Amino acid sequence: MYEALGELSLDLLRAFEVAARQRSFTAAAMELGTTQPAISQQIKRLEERLGIRLFDRIYRGIELTEAGAVLFEHVQGGLQHINQGLSAITQQDQHEVLQVATDFAFAAYWLMPRLQRFHDANPQVDVSLVTSERNHATLRSDIDVAVLFGDGRFKQGDSQWLFNEEVFPVCSPQLLKGRNTPLSLESLQDYPLLHLRQENNSQWFDWSGVFRALGITAAPGPGPLRFDNYTLLIQAAIAGQGVAIGWRHLVDDLLQQKWLCRPIGDTVISRYGYYVVLPQRKRRGQLIDRFVDWLAAEQASSAQSLTGLALPSIAV
Repeated sequence: MYEALGELSLDLLRAFEVAARQRSFTAAAMELGTTQPAISQQIKRLEERLGIRLFDRIYRGIELTEAGAVLFEHVQGGLQHINQGLSAITQQDQHEVLQVATDFAFAAYWLMPRLQRFHDANPQVDVSLVTSERNHATLRSDIDVAVLFGDGRFKQGDSQWLFNEEVFPVCSPQLLKGRNTPLSLESLQDYPLLHLRQENNSQWFDWSGVFRALGITAAPGPGPLRFDNYTLLIQAAIAGQGVAIGWRHLVDDLLQQKWLCRPIGDTVISRYGYYVVLPQRKRRGQLIDRFVDWLAAEQASSAQSLTGLALPSIAV
């Protein structure tokens, strides 16, 4: 393969291409950062190996011979293709991928609506989301940063507080059509309650916990629908199928867009929150720092936008 190339070096072909394009050994030397005699020697060596004259030396410079013109066309095209290939892989190496682990709900309702702003500011970075259930027992070895829910004590790595959580009932405005709002606490029992099957996790509020925190003595109804995925539960609430437990930072956009509303005014503050977790096995590079700083800035922006939604709260 490539028998005609033999042992020709790329340096000889590159010197030939520049000299042929510039029509001058002196100009070629300036472009390549060398001397005119060095270019002349390279062209002579190339002609000797090919056994053919490539340039005619004339009084005011050089001219390509017929063979030289044919070789120039192909060498220039080949060097252009090589340059394009090198540029492509260089740009590919500069295009970084950040592996971010979190739960389904945080990814869908908090991170995704904001992620375009990070991409706009960092167009050479792709964020790859790795989502699972609310708790991550372990993090994959390729994870760069995680956003996890808990008390801040994670075996997976060092944590940095992002925001605390609070919960309150939410539902579709259509479900309350014709009723005066806010409702009384006791009237919650008149509506179908949407349950999450994995609310036995002590970090989650289930309806029994919410009722106790709000001072409702009656037991919550069993509800017509149960889910093992919070995003599906919220979609059912949007569809008017019942009342869900809304986690403020996950449903604030839906409240502002009027997809959901709050049937009562009380809020229950959780002892847990979301934390940025940096795996201990990972070296903290500039890209990870940039993403963590962006998360903190988005949290601060969200906190300002939520001040108008503040309602009475009950700490538990």
